[in-house]
Amino acid sequence: MCGIAGAFDLEGQRLFDETRLLSMTGAITHRGPDDEGIHIEPGVALGARRLSIVDLAGGHQPIANETGRIWVAFNGEIFEYPEIREKLLAKGHHLATRCDTEAWVHLYEDHGPGMFEHARGQFGVSLYDRDQRTLILGRDRVGICPLYYTVQDGWLIWGSEIKAILASGMVTPRANVKGLDYFFNFFSATPGQTVFEGIQAIAPGHFLKVKDGRIEPHKYWDLEFPDNGQERVAADPSILVDELERLLGHATKIRLRGDVPVASYISGGLDSTVVLGLATRERGGPVDSFTIALENAGPDERDKAIEAATSLGSPLTMVTMEKKDVAAALPELIRAAEMPVLDTSAGCLLRLAQAVNESGNKVVLTGEGADEALAGYAWFKSGMARERFRRRFGSVIPALLRRGLLRMIDSDTRARHDRFPIMGQRTAQQDLYDWLGQGRSLVYGGRMWDSLDGYNPYEDIDLPNPNFRRWNWLNQSLYVGYKVMLAGMLLHAKGDRVTMNASVEGRYPILDDKVIEFCATLHPQYKLNGRIDKWLLRQVAAKTLPTKIANRKKTMFRASRADGILGPDRPAWVDQLLSEESLAKAGYFDPAKIARQRKLQTSMPAVTLRRFVMDQTLTCVVTTQLWHHIYMGGDLCDLPRWNQPDRFSQIARTSRPHTTRRGAGSDLTTI
Repeated sequence: MCGIAGAFDLEGQRLFDETRLLSMTGAITHRGPDDEGIHIEPGVALGARRLSIVDLAGGHQPIANETGRIWVAFNGEIFEYPEIREKLLAKGHHLATRCDTEAWVHLYEDHGPGMFEHARGQFGVSLYDRDQRTLILGRDRVGICPLYYTVQDGWLIWGSEIKAILASGMVTPRANVKGLDYFFNFFSATPGQTVFEGIQAIAPGHFLKVKDGRIEPHKYWDLEFPDNGQERVAADPSILVDELERLLGHATKIRLRGDVPVASYISGGLDSTVVLGLATRERGGPVDSFTIALENAGPDERDKAIEAATSLGSPLTMVTMEKKDVAAALPELIRAAEMPVLDTSAGCLLRLAQAVNESGNKVVLTGEGADEALAGYAWFKSGMARERFRRRFGSVIPALLRRGLLRMIDSDTRARHDRFPIMGQRTAQQDLYDWLGQGRSLVYGGRMWDSLDGYNPYEDIDLPNPNFRRWNWLNQSLYVGYKVMLAGMLLHAKGDRVTMNASVEGRYPILDDKVIEFCATLHPQYKLNGRIDKWLLRQVAAKTLPTKIANRKKTMFRASRADGILGPDRPAWVDQLLSEESLAKAGYFDPAKIARQRKLQTSMPAVTLRRFVMDQTLTCVVTTQLWHHIYMGGDLCDLPRWNQPDRFSQIARTSRPHTTRRGAGSDLTTI
């Protein structure tokens, strides 16, 4: 993948300053260290940083069609580009390169803004039509590639990362308290907003058409499920197993394409191991793999990862993280993510991506997406049990129980959102969201509540599908998972931002459009079968992996949170961020409440609901304060802040974990 940035004049034909554009692309050099290109003409400026993966010599961006009428700068991959290229050539188009970037100008010639329906992959696209004086900004279906924009001084400014927009010098970074409140409820970014005031995100499956000074959002794709009772059922389930295996095999095969090697992540779980197994089969030989080992810092799956890699003949590189390493990665993680992050295991993935880069690889496959497609998370099981109880006994008892649990956390009614179902339904995730949201009462200050002025973050959950109410309850929950946690957290803080921070492209076979659409058609019994999650994927695994691996239980990858950043060995900057002075400067949290919760956190039993919520909430507080320090110039601690590219200095990696590499059948050695 790459990084793009640019500007479009909404008021006329002004020339955008070249130095300003180069400052924007310079801020995202990590996304494309191999090449840089810009195109400026009256009214528009396009810039790109390139990570060379396909057509290494000929893929310079921005690129135009034969007449120079249509220009494009592109971040991502069109995985079926060889097939698209042949179709374009058959139609008489002239293609000067083998790079998939060039496909966009010709798809636009044929289909206009409908080009997105003909491009399957992961992408953020900026395309300019000179004759129509029209700009198109679009994003892939599920949100793998990011794209942000703002309007300043009559200019529409965009970038693959917010850093590019800030580097224009036209935007003063300010906090969007509603975006922060959304994060404290759903531990993710909003679909269309950010935690920066005035900076918006293009939602997954959407594009902007900009013409005559108007910015028009359009939806070109959404996930669909059959009506409840109309889902696909097969008399012989093996038919479905074979179909999923075929689709996953093809999705993996086309993601092995490129002019550079492709490696794979692997954990001790099912999803990434299936992907590695299919990649090994499709390539016809070993694929390098990379895994995290947690040393007293969370559930450690190294033995399972070694067993899986050995069974597939995969040379394995292992990055070992201790609690201090997880904490030390946080500043760089927050700088990369451009928002607070609850799940500190994202810092482990940041270090893992760096190991991929250091090994000479540019592309890595991951198993992300299986839990969303086939109900892999624990809350789907608990939610299903709750739904069965509700159908038998009604909703009064569950509502009273929820209210009682929320009062155990705190009685402040301003934080209560259990009365706000999502699209009229209580989905599987909502109990967790209610608990996290109630935790705000433990830390928010009066200024924060006043700034929110009764804001309800549930109003910002973007669920645009009018058919939602007709779906099975489990499919409704899966849809929410795709829209909220997948796009807002997993593909953000644990996906694009940590991989591209290390100049590595992540690819996601299970998020292939056709795989997603196939899984959506299935009856819930093929997803959550009794207590067996991802039932259909396990049947595919049984055909390609040892039985012991195929039947492994789901283990969520979770690195140390509160212990690493709030325990006795915490870094000094944590206390600086949580000092009364720093909390007052930022203005989000009540210093007295924070002091009280920190004191209770050391004495309260770890198994209680309040302690669980307190740990999560205090982690959110630390990372919010850290984000404010890095981007708002808050002088809250001794860590460096983000600056304009000419003064840009990366946050020091103060405690790098040691990295080991394993060859197939060999011992682990330190490198």
